[in-house]
Amino acid sequence: MTVRTAFLPLALLTLAAPSLLQAQKTPIQITADLSEAPREIYHAEIDIPVTPGPVSLTTPKWIPGNHRPTGPVDDITGVVFTANGKVLPWRRDDEDLYEFHVTVPAGVTTLHAHLDCIVTSRVSDKMAVLEWEKLLLYPSHMPVKEIAVQPSVKVPEGWGIGTALTPTDGYDPQNPKGGTTHYAPTTVEQLEDSPVIAGQYFHEFALAPEVTPKHYIDVVSDSPEDSKLRPSVLVELNNLVRETGAAYNSRHYNAYHFLLTLSDVAGGEGLEHGQSSDNGVGEKGFADDAHQLAESDLLSHEFTHSWNGKYRRPYNLYQDDFEKMQQGSLLWVYEGMTQYLGNVLAARSGLKSQEQYRDLLALSAASLDYRPGREWRSTEDTAIAASILRGGNPAWSNWKRGQDYYQEGELFWLDADTLIRKQTDNKKSLTDFLHIFLGKGGNTGPLIVTYNRDELIADLNQVMKYDWATFIHEHIDNINPRADLDGITRGGYKLVFTDKPTKSERTMAAAGGRRGGGTNVWYSLGLRVNGEGVIADVRWGSPADKSKLYPGQKIVAVNGNVYSGDALKDAVKEAKDKSEPIHFILQSDTFVTTADIDYHDGERYPRLVRVDGTPAYLDDITKPLTKPEAIPAEKKEDSN
Repeated sequence: MTVRTAFLPLALLTLAAPSLLQAQKTPIQITADLSEAPREIYHAEIDIPVTPGPVSLTTPKWIPGNHRPTGPVDDITGVVFTANGKVLPWRRDDEDLYEFHVTVPAGVTTLHAHLDCIVTSRVSDKMAVLEWEKLLLYPSHMPVKEIAVQPSVKVPEGWGIGTALTPTDGYDPQNPKGGTTHYAPTTVEQLEDSPVIAGQYFHEFALAPEVTPKHYIDVVSDSPEDSKLRPSVLVELNNLVRETGAAYNSRHYNAYHFLLTLSDVAGGEGLEHGQSSDNGVGEKGFADDAHQLAESDLLSHEFTHSWNGKYRRPYNLYQDDFEKMQQGSLLWVYEGMTQYLGNVLAARSGLKSQEQYRDLLALSAASLDYRPGREWRSTEDTAIAASILRGGNPAWSNWKRGQDYYQEGELFWLDADTLIRKQTDNKKSLTDFLHIFLGKGGNTGPLIVTYNRDELIADLNQVMKYDWATFIHEHIDNINPRADLDGITRGGYKLVFTDKPTKSERTMAAAGGRRGGGTNVWYSLGLRVNGEGVIADVRWGSPADKSKLYPGQKIVAVNGNVYSGDALKDAVKEAKDKSEPIHFILQSDTFVTTADIDYHDGERYPRLVRVDGTPAYLDDITKPLTKPEAIPAEKKEDSN
């Protein structure tokens, strides 16, 4: 079956959502109560239209965007069903543990359910994040786009709420009062795709006001000053909104809300949704340029997913309910192309500079090129196996491989982009493909339009005739011992190693955060060591591997000096051109051992260098497509 045959009924069914709401006499009513979020517990009161007899209800299992069955059914507790004030017995399904069975008495048309959810992440004393799988309950074995639901959200007094849901009771984000806010009816599919953030220190900022539909960033933080985003960040987000219009030539939402939590307690998230995105970083993640660098592609990545992943979705990843397994074979498009575009858009909008883009690309490309697991596992297999690779232990992850379809996909789409530019004398680019592939159908509301590999190839061929089927097969399906660096070299640069890290790498290391901390001697000894001196991973086949070091060992001393990151790097420098190996004292459990690493080539850090006399397509790719708004004076020169 061709994609277009499969695609039209799906689009029409999704478009029919308003009529489905009208046809369904009474939507499910759900009130999510976050008033006890600081105690790490949420509550829900749910009224479900029913008819007498056996009823099966379920909570979500396969969560879109998570690529694995992460529905928190084990944290859902306090489940009580009542009808006409009487408590009804219920029984969990013996095989599907997400499903509840209840017998509804004669004459009952509404079943009431109370449930609680224990929430141990994304909450603090000052904020809360609700992804709806924590509280949703709805009829089993029905397409979720056909189940109407009307939500309300209760929060502590004085808290503000950020969400893409449409309030019906005059909620004013500029003057939040807390309490209960009621929202317009939607479907279970769209409600699951509409997270909520709430907090005491809440701000909503309008972005690029001349652009329609409207765009906002809703921010909550643990400290009052953090939610007042810097003017430069707001300008960069204005640029981002405008750049997506030029890059994708379409928009597929009624309004868009960036949801941003700034907290060392409740941060740590990046999850896409059609009309919003749930972004969580550390308390100071956007407080200055140095901290922002590590987070520079987060908002642009998740925003891009509104087009690539939510609107255009792989045919076998999309399922009509949340109980069916989502198949990940095309995640190198869903996530890989988004990884590429998110980084490119961050550079175009000013969230990072072109130099910083190249520095971070060098880190990613080098990591992939020094990934021994690529000798046995293809990129496609990392995508197919996504649900078992997510959340894995970092030990020996370079041999196992993880979710490499992100970074492998980034290099693949860079390769495709520079190939199109070279073959067409820079008259066409991947942007022409994006206008076709992501803009199909023009501007729409939140829809899901599926595709398969055949459509991908056909759309690429509309831009430039080429053997794209073989191109994809060779890079994605085949086992490739080395990373695809063709896009970098064709783009006018080459990957090299020097004895000093780039300015960007030094900046991120100094700032800490998700890409800083610890000591990285990966391209020399083959070690990644955390801040406490514990080996996080050992590169398969590296000098450290040959000396039998392994993840989990703690480095006690190096060359007779008590371990520190500086002592380790000094030892690597001092061993250059000397015959004496580097001496280690190591602790594992209750045992102490010694090891020598025979390495003498000095420090090695990746960077991209310009190849003179070649087209600088990489620079062309990261130039803005629109006229960028000037960054305020408080934006410093590159702090790195």
